[in-house]
Amino acid sequence: MNAVQEQPSVIRSYYEKLAQGKLLAVTCKSCGTHTFPPTGCCERCGSWEVEPVELSGEATLLYATHNLSPACHPRFEKIAPYVYGHLRLKEGPIVQAIILGVEPKPAALRELFERGPVPAVAETLQMDDLPVLAFRIRA
Repeated sequence: MNAVQEQPSVIRSYYEKLAQGKLLAVTCKSCGTHTFPPTGCCERCGSWEVEPVELSGEATLLYATHNLSPACHPRFEKIAPYVYGHLRLKEGPIVQAIILGVEPKPAALRELFERGPVPAVAETLQMDDLPVLAFRIRA
C-alpha cells in the first residue's frame, strides 16, 4: 500500500507568505498563467500541474473607490473608512485590495482618477485575525 503524501494547504501557505510580506501565486506548467491568489489548479486552462511562485508585488492601480457603509467585515472596522480598488499585478492577474496612501474622500479619489493608472506596491496589513493584502500607490 502506498503512503498518501499530505499536500500543504494552498490557503495556509498564502497567508504564511503574506504575513512575511510576500505574494504567493501558482504558475501553470501547461500554459504559464499565474493564478493569484493561489488555488490548486490553473484559472485559465484548468490544469492541476501548477507550482508555487512568489510574485513581485508590483502593480498598476486601475480603479479606486471608498466604502461609504460600515466595513464589510469586523476585521476592517479599525481602518475604516478606507480606499479599495482593482489592480493589475505585474505578472498579469487582476486583484482587489485595500489602497494605502489615498484619503477616502471624493476629491482625493477624483485626483487619483485624473492621474490615470498609477503604479502601486504590495504591503501587508496585520489585522487581529490574519494578514490582509494592501497596495500603496507610488507618487
